[in-house]
Amino acid sequence: MFTSQGPTLRELAVQALSSIEDGYDLLAPKFDHTPFRTPDRILDAVADTLGGLGPFDAGLDVCCGTGAGVETLLPLCRERVTGVDFSAGMLAEARSAVPREGGPAMDDGGPAVDWVRADARALPFAEVFDLAVSFGAFGHFLPAERPRLFAEVCGALRPGGVFAFPVGAPPPLTSPLHWALLGFDGVMRVRNLLWRPPFVMYYRTFPLRGVLEDLLRAGFTMRLHPLEEFGRRADGSPRWCMVEARKV
Repeated sequence: MFTSQGPTLRELAVQALSSIEDGYDLLAPKFDHTPFRTPDRILDAVADTLGGLGPFDAGLDVCCGTGAGVETLLPLCRERVTGVDFSAGMLAEARSAVPREGGPAMDDGGPAVDWVRADARALPFAEVFDLAVSFGAFGHFLPAERPRLFAEVCGALRPGGVFAFPVGAPPPLTSPLHWALLGFDGVMRVRNLLWRPPFVMYYRTFPLRGVLEDLLRAGFTMRLHPLEEFGRRADGSPRWCMVEARKV
């Protein structure tokens, strides 16, 4: 994280004491050089799985950040891909990374790209997408906000449309990662009790069972696809899977 290209410790501290929006505006130029960006391996595994579920005409990346998910959607969608985020700084980086804004389709026959600044809890779309994805953003939504978030995504999809995202299995209690994530969430909770504005970013607030229940209530049917590239745990369960939530 603290390479010459990534943010300094001071920059991360300033971000952590800002609002989510301001923090990501500050971090945007260096975001792709941090561990917070979803690894290409996960993006590629989700894209490979989605390739068997299409074809798709219009795709939406919810909380698109610097555009990595939009790039993942380009080979999957025939007409248009839209990235939505509420950070102007992240959208500016995305526009530079994926310069495909234009008309109904690009000269090379691929989909055009739109960038929209909006809150994912109030999406300005109504039944215009066949596919929606999201990568690495759910920690910014408290559990009580999930029903609204999922309802907004459902409303943006056409009937039969797919909402897809990867979910990792929780690390075992004996894993140092378990305690690291627990400690991070604890620090963030203390920070948000003592400092305003809040910065919502938690790693342990997206349990699969609760997520599936909220998706069902939002109007989706669900299917889990193991991402076998990441192997399986000792009990045989996949380390990573892709949730396919299809609008009824």
